[in-house]
Amino acid sequence: MKTKTSKYLLGISFVSTIGGFLFGYDTAIISGCNTFLEQQFQLTPVMLGWVVSSALLGTIFGCIVSGMITDRLGRKKALIIAAVCLTISALGSMLPPQFLGDLENPMWVTSEVGQAFNFLLVVRIIGGIGVGITSVVAPIYISELSLPQNRGKMVSLYQLSITLGILLAFLVDWIVLNHAGSAAGVISNAPSGFFNWLFVDELWRGMFGTEIPIALLFLTLLFVVPETPRWLVSKERYNEAMQIMIKINGKEHAELQMAEIKEMVGSEKGGIKELFQPFLRIPLWIGILLPMFAHLSGIAAIMYFAPNIINESINSVESSFLGAVLVGIVNCAFTFVAIMNIEKFGRKKLLLIGVMGAFVSLTGVGILFAIGSKFVIIPLLMYVASFAFSFGPIVWVIISEIFPTRIRGLAVSLGSFSLMVTGFVITLTNPVLIKAVMPSGTFFIYALLTLPAIWFIWKFVPETKGKSLEEIERFWREKTRK
Repeated sequence: MKTKTSKYLLGISFVSTIGGFLFGYDTAIISGCNTFLEQQFQLTPVMLGWVVSSALLGTIFGCIVSGMITDRLGRKKALIIAAVCLTISALGSMLPPQFLGDLENPMWVTSEVGQAFNFLLVVRIIGGIGVGITSVVAPIYISELSLPQNRGKMVSLYQLSITLGILLAFLVDWIVLNHAGSAAGVISNAPSGFFNWLFVDELWRGMFGTEIPIALLFLTLLFVVPETPRWLVSKERYNEAMQIMIKINGKEHAELQMAEIKEMVGSEKGGIKELFQPFLRIPLWIGILLPMFAHLSGIAAIMYFAPNIINESINSVESSFLGAVLVGIVNCAFTFVAIMNIEKFGRKKLLLIGVMGAFVSLTGVGILFAIGSKFVIIPLLMYVASFAFSFGPIVWVIISEIFPTRIRGLAVSLGSFSLMVTGFVITLTNPVLIKAVMPSGTFFIYALLTLPAIWFIWKFVPETKGKSLEEIERFWREKTRK
């Protein structure tokens, strides 16, 4: 029974994390497009920052609406809305109107360069909305279905899916670039086939287009997964909730869990007023500041601009793309470190070790850039490793488990909003900072911004390893009474 149960839970968790995979895939796929978008659209550093960070701007809107729709419509329907946005974005990012090339026999509709650029921004914002919703709902979905003893591992699957998406995207970028060879991004008036147009002449289109089948798979599979029992109980749909819990954990455990969930959900009021109750002040600060600290370390800029940053030290486009693949491999490998150890060592210890490692490695990147070394990639990979087993997965785990059921969607949306706003600012300003204070100065800034996080985690973040969601809620209530 346990084997069957675990396979079912893994299956539905896998479906919910495809949205995270698309998040990571989109983050990294544009890093390969940057150079060619810059050439074709004649982008300034500010414009490049906008086109790259436009998806993150969309995630901010997605986080704002996700809190309302996930608590009102349910976790499953919210994920379906996200999947629709991601599918529209993947298709639209591949097909902005043409403004160069063989316009007498165009592969697609033609337009002015400004219209094409604005079209690309709009569809990337739509995709960002889908990512924003997914970033809130997927961790909640998994945490509400999992048992206390494996919840950390299961929610970490969301971050693992992001890192796998990043890795695959870096690999796809490298494969597409190698396939195109010296003709990559070379646009002429000569007639060209559709495949050549997508993967050679304007190969950024083909890079974006590889997201389409993944987005369609996500949308299709979401129709076969269940709603979470905790949300169903909050809407007094007890029979449906019980059936799902029996299928996941067995009848005996389901009956015990149902009684506990009913008791805690019954004591919750719901709505934004609940979020500002005295017993939730510390969780609220954790939910807002922990995601913010994660992105202040510069991870979004590194993932969006990995080939550009590596190219600053080695001056080789092809090698920088291969370096980006290494970034993806390390990111993915060290996320497994978190998954294998989060229930053994706990959330807090892994966070502290990882953030201190991030400070040391970011300082190393700044120093090597300052002395003109070609070995910048070594401390850069150390930083990615430190982030991958700490901030990366553990932020999602903590913010998905420290709030009551009725307001979990709203609370996690605030945390995700904080993360996305910070990521948007960091990504938007990265090209400008690199030009203004050089790569060395940029990474020294990122290193300094990790220091407040170390103090905050040590002082305020509790250990939640092995506790049920209801036990965690009781902990906050009892802490306030003391």
